[in-house]
Amino acid sequence: MTTYITTPIYYVNAQPHLGHAYTTIVADTYSRFRRLCGEKVRFQTGTDEHGDKIVKAAENQNVQPKEYVDKISAMFRSTWPLLEVEPDHFIRTTDVDHVAVVQEILQKVYDSGDIYFDEYTGLYCQGCERYLTEKELVDGNCPDHQKPPKEIAEQNYFFRMSRYQQQLIDHIHNNPDFITPERYRNEVLSFLSEPLEDLCISRPKSRLTWGIELPFDDKFVTYVWFDALINYLTGIGYPDGPDFAEYWSVAEHVIAKDILKPHAIYWPTMLMATGVPLYQKLHVHGYWNIDDTKMSKSIGNVVRPKELVDNYGADTIRYFTLREMSFGLDSSFSSEGIVARQNADLANDLGNLFSRATAMVRKYRQGKVPEPAECTEADRELQAAAQTMIRDYRQLMAEFLFHRGLQAVWDFVGVANRYIVSNEPWALAKDPAKVARLDTVLYNTLECLRLLTLVLQPVMPGAAIKMAAGLGLAAGDERVSSLEKGGLWNLLTPGTELQTIDALFPRLDDGKKDAKHAGGKKSKKEKNDPLPEAGGDLVDFDHFQKLDLRVAEIVAAEPIKKSKKLLKLLVKAPEERTIVAGIAEYYNADELIGKQVLIVANLKPVKMMGVSSQGMVLAARTQGDGKERLVLSSVSDMVVPGSKVA
Repeated sequence: MTTYITTPIYYVNAQPHLGHAYTTIVADTYSRFRRLCGEKVRFQTGTDEHGDKIVKAAENQNVQPKEYVDKISAMFRSTWPLLEVEPDHFIRTTDVDHVAVVQEILQKVYDSGDIYFDEYTGLYCQGCERYLTEKELVDGNCPDHQKPPKEIAEQNYFFRMSRYQQQLIDHIHNNPDFITPERYRNEVLSFLSEPLEDLCISRPKSRLTWGIELPFDDKFVTYVWFDALINYLTGIGYPDGPDFAEYWSVAEHVIAKDILKPHAIYWPTMLMATGVPLYQKLHVHGYWNIDDTKMSKSIGNVVRPKELVDNYGADTIRYFTLREMSFGLDSSFSSEGIVARQNADLANDLGNLFSRATAMVRKYRQGKVPEPAECTEADRELQAAAQTMIRDYRQLMAEFLFHRGLQAVWDFVGVANRYIVSNEPWALAKDPAKVARLDTVLYNTLECLRLLTLVLQPVMPGAAIKMAAGLGLAAGDERVSSLEKGGLWNLLTPGTELQTIDALFPRLDDGKKDAKHAGGKKSKKEKNDPLPEAGGDLVDFDHFQKLDLRVAEIVAAEPIKKSKKLLKLLVKAPEERTIVAGIAEYYNADELIGKQVLIVANLKPVKMMGVSSQGMVLAARTQGDGKERLVLSSVSDMVVPGSKVA
């Protein structure tokens, strides 16, 4: 099996931004996923460097077009390693081999009679660098650039695109997955329901010289789209290179919705005229809005990839963009959203699972993978959940449903966390008769971590390398690099020594402070409002609302010296804090680690036995077997630490 995945080649009239980053992360993730499935993959990206807008941008910087495109193309090339993106080929439309291929195809289409010379009067949008039809205008303006196009009358060469309209319609109907998601397939078919005009494919040198010269008329250069789209062929050795023969039949293009028409209509008809089979699939994604506002240079909300990586790290950005956007729909980008994803999904869920599981192996088994014993029903359920996760992940990632594929992975993270809580390895460790059971629970937990390392490799390659190292495995080990060979259970070797690694995902500060802690003024309602007296029968709702009840996860616990009743707890809610709880007579410190409890989070700190307590753990006092005991309050399922109790 082979895969050829491409991004559009990015127009160098501007520097790389979030939209470019997302498209390229998608293509890189898909290429890594296909390699994980055992396929041979070719991943290509690059830059589009000809046309009117390039000349204008170069003039604005007082440089020649070639100097300008060299500079911006280098920015794109240097951006991708920052995001852990690893293309197999980076193409530029100023490359000598690309110029030769474009001229070869132009000559071939011209010789077949599909290019003709004519005079044309039309509405030209400089931003789009193409002629628009009246039907495409919105209130007389280009819908993308919000400006009226200029009427231009000139002689040019035209491609008989209309000749292939019905052939393209038939192909789309016969191949439902040719354009995905379906909404964009329907959009293209709607456009094709009207007569298709021929495409102007040249620009006279009298107004533009920065382009590939037509091989049959040196007074004209090639229209930028007829040049740019051919990169997908040039990059794999068209017409007779071995890579072309191997990869073109499986070509898949990833684009944003603003360039749907050139890729879904111009490009297929060009291929038909050239005699080259059509690409296999076109995957179309939506726009990123910044804080619910469309990204735009004019309003200054353009997000640069380097800034994102500097602030959050490549793995977090890759995870956030793939998890947050439903492929095909628009999505909203915000720093608050990134912080929330890192703290909840990456730090609390995945990071905490990895650290607590490996910490227990170090504590109870000297940091070595134990030998599992006979499975119980709980173990078989865990294994079944793992196989369900692998199956769903594989299907959803192949269908470009990245957000759902990652949801399936995080559902399994929850299963693994609950497995630890329900099997209580800290309690098993105290019973010599349950040594074998403890080994099995620890082994199964490590197997969960290995499978998570495996499936997260395409999404967060840097984190996956760290996770593999923590499990004592090399990054290229088939158990964490092959779905076919590593997607099974019981593959960890007992006796393998775990390695200590840095925290996978440290928590991020969201930059927000509570008004009272920031020195802000209290509202009249807050000022000197007395709390109800102890023992009062009723509390009004305003007073109740003052209590900040939250779910906290206990990450460490230890007895307080010289006290029989008190335990010192370190909890996440979502920030870490210390709470002193009078539960030592009812709970051992070790068995509390990993438990989720309810706390009052906004009590004033108070010192108990020399330890400052920043909250209160809630518990119910009950009777059983004639004895009084305390039962810690909790929730019925695992939730994100810090979740507010409503």
